[in-house]
Amino acid sequence: MSNPQQLRYSKEHEWLSTAEDGVATVGITEFAANALGDVVYAQLPAVGDTVAAGESCGELESTKSVSDLYSPVDGEIVEFNQDVIDDPSLVNSAPFEGGWLFKVRVTGEPDDLLSAAEYDAFSSGN
Repeated sequence: MSNPQQLRYSKEHEWLSTAEDGVATVGITEFAANALGDVVYAQLPAVGDTVAAGESCGELESTKSVSDLYSPVDGEIVEFNQDVIDDPSLVNSAPFEGGWLFKVRVTGEPDDLLSAAEYDAFSSGN
């Protein structure tokens, strides 16, 4: 599994793009998508919602379970991915591309986000 080097990662298995103009894109990692199994439903935060780092802001339902979705940063939701609402399987087939979940205007960033190498070690248990 190869995690994109330019992204940062949370220990809850979300990825975060570098914020452009203060707006960052968030999704779940390939590791999380594989662990979930086939995603069949996504409840994403709405535009205007305020999110806090490490707190639940939605859910992903798979054929195996329902899992909370966590925000890796503090901020305000500026967009959610309607394509994922319409076709939740995008989370499995393209977690780093078309399966992104939401965009957030970042107001605060925790200092515990991981680099790709750190996340690889964390997710493999090393």
